[in-house]
Amino acid sequence: QVQLVESGGGLVQPGGSLRLSCAASGIMFRFNTMGWYRQAPGTQRELVASINSVFGTNYADSVKGRFTVSRDNAKNTVYLQMNSLKPMDTAVYYCNNVPPSPTSWGQGTQVTVSS
Repeated sequence: QVQLVESGGGLVQPGGSLRLSCAASGIMFRFNTMGWYRQAPGTQRELVASINSVFGTNYADSVKGRFTVSRDNAKNTVYLQMNSLKPMDTAVYYCNNVPPSPTSWGQGTQVTVSS
């Protein structure tokens, strides 16, 4: 059974930084493209960053240059380093495969950017 557990969210001031982690189990992690998604209230969930099995990365235009996705295959963990945070980044952040497995969504981790 696939389990994805996100952590590292919190309240941060504009311009601040956070590092999110997602621990995965029950999947062939090292062969999967993993993504970070986010969903703000009243909006659809969107993919903001992804990393494939050979460490190639892609980013949504809204986070390019500010967010960095990485992975540690030995720990079955994917990370999202978020710098220069803006209020528009406020959302619940989730990890999942790319494309996402509908039954694998975890609880997510809340990120709130506010002064």
